[in-house]
Amino acid sequence: MNNVVMYTTGYCPYCSRAEMLLKQRGVAEIEKIRIDVDTDQRAIMMQRTGRRTVPQIYIGDTYVGGFDDLAALDREGKLLPMLG
Repeated sequence: MNNVVMYTTGYCPYCSRAEMLLKQRGVAEIEKIRIDVDTDQRAIMMQRTGRRTVPQIYIGDTYVGGFDDLAALDREGKLLPMLG
């Protein structure tokens, strides 16, 4: 299974929903990068993704986007193949 990395904050309902969806699809471990705790990581996230909001999700080396993007991949049947 591909490694999943999620930029997140302490309280983020969309982050919680993304985590729940990923776990439902068999992801046992998500590497969470807390941008509210480490402000340098916020700058890195914005540089990598071009976005300011969380969650921002990577599956392996592929940038997925936020929760809406993740949910769309799932609806289209593309999430499970990405997870490997």
